[in-house]
Amino acid sequence: MAVTSELSTLHRTVEELRRCVGSLRSRYGDIPAVRRIAGDVDRIDLDAADLDHVSPAQTPPDTQLQILDDTPPDPALWADADDEGIGGYHHGTGR
Repeated sequence: MAVTSELSTLHRTVEELRRCVGSLRSRYGDIPAVRRIAGDVDRIDLDAADLDHVSPAQTPPDTQLQILDDTPPDPALWADADDEGIGGYHHGTGR
């Protein structure tokens, strides 16, 4: 069974969802929407059960936050570049 607090919480929540779907089925009957929700809960439960048998991924110790510069590039860098797909610019050729 679950070995982490997150998995324990997930299993409790899935059981609560299952009870809620049972209440919905009692109120609305076995309509397609209720069956889809019940199927979704079953899939979540299966995936949660799979996590019970997997070790959590270890974050590599050398992982560092990298700051990306978000200043816009100098427009002069693109001054005489052609835009692909629109035929480019033909300055002074009459086209």
